[in-house]
Amino acid sequence: MEHDADADADAQWGVRFVAGDEAALAEIYRRWSPVIFTLALRSLGDRRDAEDVTQRTFVSAWTSRASYDSAKAKLSTWLVVIARRRIADMHESRARIRRLHEEMKRLTSPDDMVSAPVDLSETLLLANEMQQLQPDARNVMRLAFYDDLTHEEISQRLDMPLGTVKSHIRRSLTRLRDRLEVSHVAPRP
Repeated sequence: MEHDADADADAQWGVRFVAGDEAALAEIYRRWSPVIFTLALRSLGDRRDAEDVTQRTFVSAWTSRASYDSAKAKLSTWLVVIARRRIADMHESRARIRRLHEEMKRLTSPDDMVSAPVDLSETLLLANEMQQLQPDARNVMRLAFYDDLTHEEISQRLDMPLGTVKSHIRRSLTRLRDRLEVSHVAPRP
């Protein structure tokens, strides 16, 4: 009987959640965020990233709540599916940042500077693109790539939340990559 009462209560919270009841969101977060956090932490191995994934999961759930169908899945199952997507996004983002960071290091290693001719157009293009970034993002990128600071060191130096530092790097790298890819695709005269 107690199990049926819990299922009924979950169903009622789900209905209220879909209707946009913020108290239902708070209750669902209270009940399910520990599970989502644990899944993220086990997969990612980093507490801050797990916290970020947990937050993103509930933001995604809230903004897409109209798509939840209780006839297809329990609310908890739907939240876990969203969390798995956010975890996959985080893994992909980490891999992309690592690749770009390695590429930036490779392009700026002292050996490359001595042995390879400098492509002034690429250097100017990269410098121009860095100037196009917002001031906070530009500062974060300079500290990450020119001063070789970790995310935590940048966070401390700029007195900026770690999640904000990571977001600036992720968005800036994506922007730089997209802009640089476009410039390399364009036909050269």
